[in-house]
Amino acid sequence: MATSSSASSSSWARCSKLRGNSMKRYTGWLLGAALLMSASAWAAEMKIGFVDTDRILRESAPAQRAGKKLEKEFEVRRQDLQRLSAQGKTLQTQMDKPGVSDLDRKAKERDLIRLNQEFQRMQRELNEDLNARRNEELAGIQERVNNAIQQIANNEKYDLILQEAAWRNPRIDITDKVLRMLTDK
Repeated sequence: MATSSSASSSSWARCSKLRGNSMKRYTGWLLGAALLMSASAWAAEMKIGFVDTDRILRESAPAQRAGKKLEKEFEVRRQDLQRLSAQGKTLQTQMDKPGVSDLDRKAKERDLIRLNQEFQRMQRELNEDLNARRNEELAGIQERVNNAIQQIANNEKYDLILQEAAWRNPRIDITDKVLRMLTDK
């Protein structure tokens, strides 16, 4: 009888333990559901917006004006590079003609090497200067974009406006509003 009593008490202990685990699991589910409900209620009250910065830097009036300004500012230097490139091609063509003496060919090779080095130096300087000026222009545009976003956020009572996201719902995208605001300025 002692064995049957100990067997029934151990099975009772196992049953109690199982009930305790399921009770903990049930409580965990309830707690999780309550948290989800409160989080969704909080999110429903929160107003969120998203701005596509890349699109603004492509399509906004200030960005397009800055692009045209930079093209105009660096056009002369680009033409100088094209002229230098054309000189190099002409020199290469002259070197490749039949009947050019070795002495003449060597002189043209030296000229071509010098011309190529000059071309690379000018191209490098142009790229560096262009990047520096582009960064200056972008900084000014970014400041205007941030001011426009701030104004929209204040006027329309946004709690959060994001500029980068892995994914976003199109209904929270306020990029068009920012673009209109930048056009008006």
